Amino acid sequence: MKLHWSPKSPFVRKVMICAHELDFLPRLTLVRSVAAMLKPNPDIMRDNPLSKIPTLVLDDGTALFDSIVICEYLNDLAGGPLFPREDPRKWQALRWHALADGLLDVLILWRNEREKEARLQPLLDAFALKTTASLAQLEKESASLVAAPMSIGHVTIACMLGYIDFRFEGLGWRMKAPRLAEWHREFAARPSYMATEPALAE
Repeated sequence: MKLHWSPKSPFVRKVMICAHELDFLPRLTLVRSVAAMLKPNPDIMRDNPLSKIPTLVLDDGTALFDSIVICEYLNDLAGGPLFPREDPRKWQALRWHALADGLLDVLILWRNEREKEARLQPLLDAFALKTTASLAQLEKESASLVAAPMSIGHVTIACMLGYIDFRFEGLGWRMKAPRLAEWHREFAARPSYMATEPALAE
């Protein structure tokens, strides 16, 4: 199987952590692929018309995207525990995933906006407000996060926090969410997380 991959994408990192946790990495051929918003990549578009990563191409040529679909596919193939089947764990895992994945979208848009010469301050303020509110929500739920078995929700939250560390170093989120920071510190010690650090994967 071929995975269109980049070491700095938090969505790719989500897939890679799942692959590590599920012992699936040896079955993946990683293809370094650049997906830029303003310059669609023809190599990616042969497999994914949206020119987005991650994209997983199966042995029969079928392409799967986006990250949540790929993660669930790998989990099902490996018979893994990352997508709980029973209520209420199923909905909690998917809810955490949706919150962290949605915040990743906000953070990427925020980063793109702050790189512009003519920035829209109301837009930057809105991104900051959504980020603060989302982290506060996760801080309130940190005890549940610790108590729950590891799931796709945990993986996505960890990737989101890792992206903040990578692209928003000055945000100081640990001061605002100390219990969430403690959970993240423990998750960050996992080999799957350390092996997918964006700063190291060049």
